[in-house]
Formats: sequence, C-alpha cells, structure tokens
Amino acid sequence: MKFKTKAGYLINCVLVTAALTACSTYPDKNIDPVKNNKATFERDAIECAQSYPEAGSGVHVRQRINCMRLKGWR
Repeated sequence: MKFKTKAGYLINCVLVTAALTACSTYPDKNIDPVKNNKATFERDAIECAQSYPEAGSGVHVRQRINCMRLKGWR
C-alpha cells in the first residue's frame, strides 16, 4: 500500500509542476505598447483558439502559444 501512496504522490507532484510550467509560458505582454492591453489580448487569444481547436493530445496549447507569439505577444 505504501508504494501506491508514494507513486500517487509523485504523479500528482509531476502533474502540478507541469500545469504550473505550462501556465507560466503563455505569452501575456505584447512587444507593441499600443497593443499591450486586455482587450487586444483577449481578441488575439480568441482568434488563436478558434484557429487551433482543442485536441485530445494537448498539442493545441503549443499551437496557440505559437500563434500568440506571431501576433507579438511574449
């Protein structure tokens, strides 16, 4: 029983770390000061989400991040 508890704890730690890392890499500042606002960010994020719909494998997250970077978000 101890093995399952330790393995479960380790898996949970890895998943939490991966989730926090993924969230911290999403671009949130634009290189153009005029476009660096919440409305433009939301519009660009929605456009990228529509261009790359959710996929079961999670590859859509990386595609959306790259889409935002093409729009000038870092």
